[in-house]
Amino acid sequence: MKKLMLLSLIVLSISGTNALAESAKAFAPESLPSLISAIRVEGPLDFCGEPLPLNNPDVRERLEKELLLILWNRPQVILWLKRSTRYFPYIEKTLAQNNMPQDLKYIAVVESALLDYAGSSQGAVGYWQFIKQTGLRYGLSIDKNIDERRNFFASTKAAVAYLQDLHDLFSSWTLAAAAYNVGEDRIQNEKNSQKVDNYYDFSLPKETERYILKIMAVKLIFSNPSRYGFHLLEEDYYQPLTFDRVKITLPGRTPLYLVAQASGTYFKQIKDLNPELMGDQLPKGTHIIAVPKGSGESFHSLFAKLSKKWRQEYNMHIYIVKKGDSLSTIAEQFNVTLPSLMAWNDLRSDNFIRPGEKLIIYQ
Repeated sequence: MKKLMLLSLIVLSISGTNALAESAKAFAPESLPSLISAIRVEGPLDFCGEPLPLNNPDVRERLEKELLLILWNRPQVILWLKRSTRYFPYIEKTLAQNNMPQDLKYIAVVESALLDYAGSSQGAVGYWQFIKQTGLRYGLSIDKNIDERRNFFASTKAAVAYLQDLHDLFSSWTLAAAAYNVGEDRIQNEKNSQKVDNYYDFSLPKETERYILKIMAVKLIFSNPSRYGFHLLEEDYYQPLTFDRVKITLPGRTPLYLVAQASGTYFKQIKDLNPELMGDQLPKGTHIIAVPKGSGESFHSLFAKLSKKWRQEYNMHIYIVKKGDSLSTIAEQFNVTLPSLMAWNDLRSDNFIRPGEKLIIYQ
């Protein structure tokens, strides 16, 4: 009897070991394509229809380097692929509307890994890594309250417009992308000093020399993920962004949690849907806010009730500026601090107030 039990245990142990072995085999490193086979790239290849000169040994080596570096971090590539279905549809649509090549969508992957909070040491921010000066030039709102570089839709429109202008300037999508990385002035200066027109012949900052090859490596992987060992199922990909938009006009600073309550959700979800909102309050003025899908229809009535209750609780008073008033005299009149009065009304020390202007005061 003991021998029979022992034999059964041995059989079960062997079966379990075989099952584990089969499971482990499916995910074993040897089941992935070798790095050597991954970088055996055959042409022709192109970026935005412009040929990649694979017959140039230097260019081939640079492409192989970028492929190896990217494939070394497989978890990151998986996240890139999974995020792509959340963001690519809108980028592709915007590019198509402007008759621009679809390869430009890979710039967002290289720039930010499709993350709104991505930033650089040079002060670039958001999905498309705009520096403040360029973002303002292309119509993005950037201040202490709102930073539209973190708004996917606004920043995508700005990036597409910028890339189109760069292409108009250089008559090359490859040079346009390089200029997107290092700036149009630098590319123009290098063209004048080096007397070359082909990106692959330029001597540029190392980051810019790598830039197009990195984009091409991303394109290769995204174009055929299974070739590189990424076998994602349809349900593995993240869902596209869905939401309702609501328009609100505020007389003064208003807590963002009121927007969340009127939307039937919580503060974090409103921040996630609107990453461009920098604080926990909305400044006075008109705002278009993304709220959870399906909550837009009832939002305005709920928000009006919540806002009214909140203003009553905090005894909000609207003061109309009179001739001869100053911020100091108004603060003294209502027994509030000058910094508080300025903060409530988004004013700076160099702002002037004029008769008839409305100020918010909490007493």
